[in-house]
Amino acid sequence: MLVSNNWQDYKILKTSKGMKLESWQNILLLRPDPVVTWDLGDFDDYKINAVYYRSKEGGGHWENKLKTPESWIINYGSLKFLIKEMGFKHTGLFPEQANNWDFEMAKIKKINKEIKVLNLFAYTGASTVACLFAGASVTHVDSSKGMIEWAKENVKLNHLEDRKVRYLVDDVFKFVKREIRRGNKYDAIIMDPPSYGRGANGEVWSLENDLDELIKLCKELLTDDFLFLIINTYSTNLPSVSLENILKINFPKENILVDDLCLPVENTNLYLPCGITGRVTHE
Repeated sequence: MLVSNNWQDYKILKTSKGMKLESWQNILLLRPDPVVTWDLGDFDDYKINAVYYRSKEGGGHWENKLKTPESWIINYGSLKFLIKEMGFKHTGLFPEQANNWDFEMAKIKKINKEIKVLNLFAYTGASTVACLFAGASVTHVDSSKGMIEWAKENVKLNHLEDRKVRYLVDDVFKFVKREIRRGNKYDAIIMDPPSYGRGANGEVWSLENDLDELIKLCKELLTDDFLFLIINTYSTNLPSVSLENILKINFPKENILVDDLCLPVENTNLYLPCGITGRVTHE
């Protein structure tokens, strides 16, 4: 497993009964997590700022128990990210991805030339920030205008707005196909595809049906000596072995690592699994 254990501003304080209690810069949020199938008691001993309650009809809502800011900043090393209570229990950041940020930054900093990164399904831009910070130029693609604006805020928060970054509200498939026709190439590609989603113009995306084709297309965008391709998935319908098989088929000569991304639980020997990542490299 790949553990993101270099956090200072973020901690998982307790996991129990399908819930996880997290400290985000000392603001405590209690959120559902279906992989927490064990019972370590209730959370009554903690002063919790907000709880996310699921609805039987789907979705859910936040309920603030204590005074909680509308937004606040969390630090990871030299990086800063904006946090908010969002729909469907999200906060705008996936802390387990810190392991990938470290990997991306280390790879980019080793190369003595400009590195072009393509960030697909780029969300609020954590990897965009990490890659810009390391010295790369980034093309940031997401179908949500709101997420693009949030990514811009994160980039400005890190004083990286003068770096080479291009933001595009677009359907990933359509964008990748256009880039192939244009003959554009990238030294690294990062993607965080949802299990299911819709593009900017209502295009339907299904991870199980579309992932293999997308990876085939992305391979055409990579330079011959590319640094890495990273794909993250949170779908229970795509086992790690299936992702590994897809990568092996498409990159038979490259090195492939597929593993669980995990976060440590404070004061225990437990780790919380937080999805799967696949990395393709030449080394």
